[in-house]
Amino acid sequence: MLTRILQFIGRAPAMAGMLATVLASSLMLSACGGGGNSASGEVVIGLTDAEGDYATYTVDVQSLTLTRQDGSVVETLPVNTRVDFAQYTDLTEFLTAATVPEGVYTKASMVLDYSNADIQVENAAGDVIPVPIGNIVDLDGNPVTTLDMSVQLEDRDRLLIVPGLPAHMTLDFDLKASNSVEFGATDVTLTVEPFLVADVELDKPKPHRVRGPLESVDVAEQQFKLILRPFHHPIRDDRRFGAFTVKSADDTVYEIDGVNYTGAAGIDQMAALPRFTPVIAIGKLQRIDDHRAFVAAEVYAGGSVPGGDKDVAKGLVIARSGDTLTLKGASLNRGGGNVAYNDEVTVELAATTKVTKQLDDGMHDITEISVGQRLTVFGDISVDPAGDVTIDASNGLARMHLTTLRGTVVQQDAPLAVNLQSIGHRSASIFNFAGTGVNAANDADVAFYEINTGALDLSNVAVDDPIKVRGFVRPFGAAPEDFDAHTLMLIGDAKALMMVDWVPPSNTAISNVSDTGLTLDLTGVGRFHTVSRAGVLTDLTTLGSPVMLQPNADGAGVYVLIKPKRAQVFKNYADFARELASELGVSAVKSLQVVGKFDDNTATMTIRGMRIRLR
Repeated sequence: MLTRILQFIGRAPAMAGMLATVLASSLMLSACGGGGNSASGEVVIGLTDAEGDYATYTVDVQSLTLTRQDGSVVETLPVNTRVDFAQYTDLTEFLTAATVPEGVYTKASMVLDYSNADIQVENAAGDVIPVPIGNIVDLDGNPVTTLDMSVQLEDRDRLLIVPGLPAHMTLDFDLKASNSVEFGATDVTLTVEPFLVADVELDKPKPHRVRGPLESVDVAEQQFKLILRPFHHPIRDDRRFGAFTVKSADDTVYEIDGVNYTGAAGIDQMAALPRFTPVIAIGKLQRIDDHRAFVAAEVYAGGSVPGGDKDVAKGLVIARSGDTLTLKGASLNRGGGNVAYNDEVTVELAATTKVTKQLDDGMHDITEISVGQRLTVFGDISVDPAGDVTIDASNGLARMHLTTLRGTVVQQDAPLAVNLQSIGHRSASIFNFAGTGVNAANDADVAFYEINTGALDLSNVAVDDPIKVRGFVRPFGAAPEDFDAHTLMLIGDAKALMMVDWVPPSNTAISNVSDTGLTLDLTGVGRFHTVSRAGVLTDLTTLGSPVMLQPNADGAGVYVLIKPKRAQVFKNYADFARELASELGVSAVKSLQVVGKFDDNTATMTIRGMRIRLR
């Protein structure tokens, strides 16, 4: 496993002070297609995001460059690319497969353009509030227009480009740690101070998505090649993001023009499609023989891909009445390729609506779609004079996707039950579960949400454990149980993000500073006083022990002390602790963010990166 925290500098043109930041970069050699000549090789670059509470965080990636050891710079992105980072907390999108000069690359840089940003955040009530562009500011309160970020790739993390051996690099933009939100009486302000964390588990990578028109199919090799068109770039766009080879497996599930196939039958059907048919493939990089290849778990093609003649809405079902759904947090893809975000959309179903299910080639119908289900709907969108959006799917398609639940265990024995915190990153409080049960008494209950775990191993599950479950909501009117689990993950040992703020800033927030760590005083905390692991929150004020922060064994890490108009960065804990101790007598603590590993039993966080803001 490669896990490293690296330092880089983020700059905005109006920024008076230096931003101290941390970049996430994961490097692994892969064989994703392509090749090279004696003077060049290929690098495949993906973008992703850690967990966050943003309904949409859409900005433009203006530039993505690599710097070689000799100082030469190569641009890998052929065109400005609009990205909604909030959609990639559980998924990595392949952005570009660029041919670059061979050599050792020691720096990666990315420029984000906020001048046309669409950023919307969820408040405590579960409502989504848009951030005015003028309210996106840096540490000094100056509007952010563009933000330059770069990372030094040192030692074994250097990117080696050689002919015939493609390299893979993922840049991880952690929204929750990189932005702070302040809700005012009438609007919201977003302060951008990038803080991204390298945390890559090569044995447990996120699924990757690749999108683009079909170039060719090789039935004998059970694979096909796409011309990369990432995110929402038009399929017919002639600018080259590179080509990408996708391997098919015996259990790869295909949905082509709304019809399901599996394995060889799917690749045969792909071979019958015309060149340039739109395709989306989702899968993982796997080692095959002596190289890595991208193996698809699911493939969508033709009319099953957004951007065609049908309008498309994607979101979470928060209520159902008869054949009418309310879809929350919907991205809208209008026929022809225009993409927008709408917090709430009405969906009209009918018996004629075709229904499919992710990773399942069986027969399905609209009765299976219930509250909490993540859904993609193909149909015809209409907007009334008040601006309310409805999509008529009576002659369209509804695709049920794997849905993610987060919460804490309240009953370990079957059925497993959790105190539900969120569904698909949205607060459980916004869902109306009326009608989900066989009768009203059996409607889903947020405080005791029942999960059918089937043959999954529950031997290590205990009451109060934070847990993450993926699967499908039970059919409407069929609960209990409320949810069928496909996978279950205990997340007590997952990467933890601690966020605490004090209102007003506190002179006693840190009650002790020593060589062995810090002790927090949570008196007077504001909106933030939690540890988040894979999106599950633990309230620090409910713990029975004082919260302590301790350095790792060698004290190494990235420690950032932010003061008015300037920031200091330390590479070891001892130097940071000395400076912090000298400041606490004259400065108040406004907030802190810590990345590391949290022990619930001792209320202790082992630090891998920390930022403390003083006032």
